[in-house]
Amino acid sequence: MPRIHGIIPPVTTPFDPDGAIDFTAARTQVRWMLRQGVHGLAVGGSTGEGHTLDPDEFRRLIAEAVEEVAGKLPVIAGIIVDSTRDAIRRGKAVADLGVAALQVTPVHYLFRPDDEAMLAHFRAITEATGVPVIIYNVVPWSYLSPTLLCRIMREVPGVIGVKQSAGDLKLVADLLAMARPEDLILSAVDALLYPSFALGAHGSIAAILTAAPAATVALWNAVQSGDHKRALDLHRRLLPLWNAIAGDNLPACTKFAQTVQGCPALFPRAPMPPASPAQQAAIRAAMAALQESIPAAA
Repeated sequence: MPRIHGIIPPVTTPFDPDGAIDFTAARTQVRWMLRQGVHGLAVGGSTGEGHTLDPDEFRRLIAEAVEEVAGKLPVIAGIIVDSTRDAIRRGKAVADLGVAALQVTPVHYLFRPDDEAMLAHFRAITEATGVPVIIYNVVPWSYLSPTLLCRIMREVPGVIGVKQSAGDLKLVADLLAMARPEDLILSAVDALLYPSFALGAHGSIAAILTAAPAATVALWNAVQSGDHKRALDLHRRLLPLWNAIAGDNLPACTKFAQTVQGCPALFPRAPMPPASPAQQAAIRAAMAALQESIPAAA
């Protein structure tokens, strides 16, 4: 299986106006992403509104993506649930599909497990599913410190990495300093991918990648080749796009950015509202400036 690294967009889930998944559009998006040169795909994450998917939708969405990718790229399955039992059920539901890893949040409801329970949660998932796990460190009230994350990766062999998603570049730096060489550290600090990559992050799974896959691939390539002038220019062009899509309806705004580029992303699932007229105008302006530097792929 191709290794997990680089630009791994968390694809959006295209819903029709009634809230049903349009699986034809989902496959179209996967093909579009492949043409942008991405290094992997994450399906069913928060950008993909994975918390709204029922188990049958979740399995089919992952299956369609894996089939469409046809082994060219790793596919990571997002799991956003509130119990160890449900996380295991979701993981087992896709374990036979050939996913490269599960991207699993801590519980996202109100009550935070203590550190021992958190470790046991991730150990149980890896042991029951047999699928590698990337911890999606995103839930503010269930936040895992760099020390705890590194402990889990040391003590639970099936936990292969962390997607660090706090918006705090220092936490990415701390993780990179504390982790072992084999631990996978992915940045989801959308506004600061350039310094994340310069610090040595192994890649990213973040909404900005989905909104602008070609530009973020170019950013990754620029950093890897040492072309920091090019990387800084791309960072400056990507930042206005992030500022335009960031908000409580981030998945909907990400979908609009895709639509502007010819990728049919359709609607968010209620009650999330679509991008507002003001958001649409800001996204169009940011995309126009970005595409002056990175023409959209065909």
